[in-house]
Amino acid sequence: MMKAPLIRRIAASLASAALATAALAQAPASDKPIRMVVPLAAGSTVDAVARAIGPSFGKAAGHPVVVENIAGAGGIPGTTQIVRAPKDGLTLGMISSNHVINPGIYKTVPYDTLKDITPIAVIATVPLVLVVHPSVPAKNVKELIALAKAKPGTLNFGSAGNGSTLHLAGELLVSETGIAMKHVPYRGTGPLVTDLIGGQVQLGFVSVSQVAPQIKAGTLRALAVSTPTRSGALPEVPTAAEAGVPGYSFDAWIALIGPAELPKNIVDGYSGAIKIALASPEAQNAIAGQGLMVLNTGPDAAPAFFQAELSKHQKLVKQSGATLD
Repeated sequence: MMKAPLIRRIAASLASAALATAALAQAPASDKPIRMVVPLAAGSTVDAVARAIGPSFGKAAGHPVVVENIAGAGGIPGTTQIVRAPKDGLTLGMISSNHVINPGIYKTVPYDTLKDITPIAVIATVPLVLVVHPSVPAKNVKELIALAKAKPGTLNFGSAGNGSTLHLAGELLVSETGIAMKHVPYRGTGPLVTDLIGGQVQLGFVSVSQVAPQIKAGTLRALAVSTPTRSGALPEVPTAAEAGVPGYSFDAWIALIGPAELPKNIVDGYSGAIKIALASPEAQNAIAGQGLMVLNTGPDAAPAFFQAELSKHQKLVKQSGATLD
């Protein structure tokens, strides 16, 4: 008699084979490679995930994947190429939360955020962690709120720039708690973390993977993670809801899209291919290394996710007053 673990492994293998067969059956009828546009710089979290998933996704979909970075303007130039591509399934995009932020902070965006795309999968979320410089006397979120209310406007929080996810995470904290803080925008996360460690800015939300070493070393103090569940990389750090802000939930995310009106058979095939790719060792290592949480919301639920995220982020952008030319 076969042991239960072996039976489960065989069942998982058969399920993966079935998904692969379905994905191949519904792949575009061409031997050309899939062009996967990442509208962000090489080395970003989204880029790392695209490159880790690409080979396994391509194998399951029956096409090699070529990742192409088109950075700048919050991802608008790269996304423009995605939405204007032929509807043959050979141009896809690996995008971030910037997609639903941009309509609020840029005067013009040359496409409709919802109508001009086909959501294929929301792959993973990027947990953020609220950190403070050790000189800040607050040891937890409740103490931070009390400090901010006792001295309105004296605390400053940094971000990676006006309208960035890190900025909006801070704005949501302000909205949910009624505190007043000064926003200090930086040109990217690197300079922000440097000044957080140096004490030039007192607190901020940063992705878990970018400050986990500093938290462990004690050069930054973690008060809460932004997600509804705790991060596996920082299991001892409570969620913001657990720490005293019941309505708080915010995370960045990564999604796979195509141009609008992508045929359903191609979308379904790619959805199955993503499931296979996420189970690959390369994807698992990248996800763990970036501190991500797998979501893998499929094409049926992804449109509603995009709509809800657009509404939430546009409200926060309006509250923040952030604009970019």
